[in-house]
Amino acid sequence: MHFSPGQTVYGWFRRFVRPLLFRTIHDVALLIERERAGRECRPTVGVIDSQTIKAPLADKRGFDAGKKVVGRKRHIAVDTDGRLLAVILTTADISDSAGAMPILDAIRKRWLWIKHFFADGAYDRRKLLDKAASLDFVVEVVRRSETDPGFKVIPRRWVVERSIGWLTRYRRLDVSEVMIFLAEETCWSDESATSDILQQMG
Repeated sequence: MHFSPGQTVYGWFRRFVRPLLFRTIHDVALLIERERAGRECRPTVGVIDSQTIKAPLADKRGFDAGKKVVGRKRHIAVDTDGRLLAVILTTADISDSAGAMPILDAIRKRWLWIKHFFADGAYDRRKLLDKAASLDFVVEVVRRSETDPGFKVIPRRWVVERSIGWLTRYRRLDVSEVMIFLAEETCWSDESATSDILQQMG
């Protein structure tokens, strides 16, 4: 496949980013794919999580004391199939619950049908739960079992962890939210890989 010079391609990319064209295409594709999969096209439940990544080229970075990583953090929300609903990029020193605040705002504006979220223990913070309630959301914390050691697939939460795993295949996602949406579309377009992963996860 022949492409125009890189500078031209990037110029058009930047032009389309400004009116949120890529995000709108992504959202419409999500509705279509949900319906094609036999689901209600309008999602009502989401799952929230975050991922700290090294970002040596990022202008703004922070230190995640828990992960011992200097870089950036992706805060994401997905539907119960793992399709991306919203993403916010921050410095790595921003806590999960603080990063979820703008995620809730973004979801309320773009996905009016969402009512319920699943999240891990890092989101069990009064300020976040109060904000969620004010936006008519319920945040349900799903915790790991402390009596059953070792790796276990956590109900509800595994879909967002799988989505985060997919995103690690792509570079430059630490600096552009739009590129994260485009990378996620690429992951879902690979139907054979998606089917294999779903079968493995049960």
